[in-house]
Parts: sequence; structure tokens; C-alpha cells
Amino acid sequence: MTHPADNDPTDEHLVQEDEHLVQEDEHLVREVERIAVAIGRMFPGLCEVVLHDLRRPDSAIRAIENNLSGRQVGDSATELGLRRIADPDYPSVIQNYSNRFPDGRPAKSTSIGIKNAEGRYVAALCLNLDVSTLSPLALTLANLVATDVEHQGESLETLRDRTGRELRSVIDSFAAKRSSTPRSLNRDQKRELVRHLHRKGFFETRSSAQLIADRLGVSRATVYNYTK
Repeated sequence: MTHPADNDPTDEHLVQEDEHLVQEDEHLVREVERIAVAIGRMFPGLCEVVLHDLRRPDSAIRAIENNLSGRQVGDSATELGLRRIADPDYPSVIQNYSNRFPDGRPAKSTSIGIKNAEGRYVAALCLNLDVSTLSPLALTLANLVATDVEHQGESLETLRDRTGRELRSVIDSFAAKRSSTPRSLNRDQKRELVRHLHRKGFFETRSSAQLIADRLGVSRATVYNYTK
């Protein structure tokens, strides 16, 4: 004789619902695995990328790209993983924290927890950047861009071309600040402007003196006299 409880439709519905959730979680973890592989292949030999499947803490490591820590697929979860399993409210992102590889090399790490639709952590994506390879490079770059302290803050030359457009712009701006046009500036103001242009290196271009003279409405000889 069959008992009603043996074919309870509620139980069958719960089983189907659980299977659906398991499938969703697996789909989510597979998608994150694709991201882990892509990130790892973008930074070969520099950044270790590890995907932890937190549904299986004893064999959590599901994928590892650029293996810098010596761990293997199937190894257990780290302390961060266990904390997330125990506490759904544990921070989902822990970024740029100091870490160290087993051989002593310094690392900068970021751990990203992945939650399912129910709010449970099902995976964690961890990035471990090997900064030991970057430190010598940073020192080299610092030495490369360093300048002589003797001339620090002193402009010895400019490496850009003193074009006519730039020269006209400086002259017009000088006059505009004095509510004037270049030709309407008085003698003292023109002398001040010419000396300013001379200090800024505008006279290094052969045609500059004539352009300044035309802009101010004076002779080329007057422009050179103003520089004295």
C-alpha cells in the first residue's frame, strides 16, 4: 500500500529547487573561472590568479594561472575563504593587502568573494601580484627620471618649438590682461612684454623679432632695444 507521504509533491518540488540552485551556482563559478584564466593570461609570470570554489573548502582551488605560490588545483581554501564560508557578511572585496609567497617574495593581493543569488559565498577570485619583480624596475625608473639637484626648479631651456601661433597668443594675452590691444600698449608696457618674451626664449627663433614688431606696431630695431 502506498502512503500519501511517499509521493508528497512538496518534497519533489524542494528537490527540483535544490538542483536548480546547484546548477546556478555551478554556472556562476564557471563564468568566474573564465575571468580568472583571462586575467592570468594578460599578466603572464607577474600576477598569480586563483579561483577558489568555496562549496568544497577541502579542495577549493579550482583553477590557478601563473602559479607563483606552488599550490595546485585541489588544494584547500585559505583563511580568507574559510572566513567567508563561515560568515556571509564578511567583506566581499579585500584589496591591495600585503602578502608573501612561500619562498619569501613580497606580493600585493586582492581577494574578491563571489556570492550566489541567496547571498552565500560560493567562490573567491584572488590576485597575487609579484612585486619583487617590480621593485628593481621602480628604482631604475626613479633614477632615470631624476634630475640634478643643482638645477632643480630652474628652467634652462624649452624643448618645444616657439611657433608663431604660441607667440601671438602670449602677446594677445598680455595685452588683454591690461584691457588693451598689443598696438595700444604704452612704451613701458611694450618694453615689459618684450623682456618677458626674451626671458621665455621666444627670441631663439629668427623670425620672432619681426613677428613681435608687427604685432606691437614698432620697428624690429625697437624690439631689440626693448630687450636691453
